[in-house]
Amino acid sequence: MSAHAEPTTQQEVSHEATLFAEPIAHAGPFVITNSLVMSWATVLALVVAFMFIGKKMQRVPRGLQNIFEILLEQAFGLADTVTGSRAKSEKFLPIVLALFLFILINNWLGLLPGVGTVGFVETEGGHSAFVPILRGGTADINTTLAISLFAVITSHLFGVISLGIWKHLNKFVNIHAFMEIPKKIKEDPVIVLVNPIKAFVGIIEMVGELAKVASLSLRLFGNIFAGEVLLASMMAIFAFILPLPFMFMEIIVGMVQALVFSILTLAFFGIATSAEEH
Repeated sequence: MSAHAEPTTQQEVSHEATLFAEPIAHAGPFVITNSLVMSWATVLALVVAFMFIGKKMQRVPRGLQNIFEILLEQAFGLADTVTGSRAKSEKFLPIVLALFLFILINNWLGLLPGVGTVGFVETEGGHSAFVPILRGGTADINTTLAISLFAVITSHLFGVISLGIWKHLNKFVNIHAFMEIPKKIKEDPVIVLVNPIKAFVGIIEMVGELAKVASLSLRLFGNIFAGEVLLASMMAIFAFILPLPFMFMEIIVGMVQALVFSILTLAFFGIATSAEEH
């Protein structure tokens, strides 16, 4: 009698950094991803923090309130250099600061221990993959694209409110330039050449608006995602000492990227609310 031993196979589990967020739960038709959970955590942390700060506010600032007021004044000074107007800064800064804090906290939460490393194994079609329960919100292109769309669409809303829908629309579809040709052609025949060029520039502006969305979203996503991949690679080589300098570098990169995104958004708001001749 002979004994036949069945061969044992050990299935490998892949630990790949994906460009998309992985689903970890479902609420009916709504998919909950690991990056969405981190975005919710960021919003919750900001709401709780500012509710606590709001209760401690005093007419005569002391301690942390003093520091926050100094930072706010510096933020207004920086905003004034971009918008050129304190009135515009007061209008735009609440939105821009909210974006800055949301992006900054999201960037930094992605560096916490356990984020990207604690999860479960999902098997599909004979292939097993590790799915982290938490993932940095801004390391998901869906999040950065949503923030970028919000920033660009809000800039157009400010443009319509400040200039009116007709003036704002003529920045892109310059109907006014064509309407001026019959009126001024006798006085200035060159207008036949100049005004169609203005209309063509408006079409380029429309392309530029799409480029703004791509630029804002891809810059933020690319830097944060690359940082996560870098840290994961360093930890795979040396688990403790070597990743620390890269961790500090990512803290700085997270702040810089949040600042760049916010300043560009502020600049877009200022441009959208300026008349075409300016």
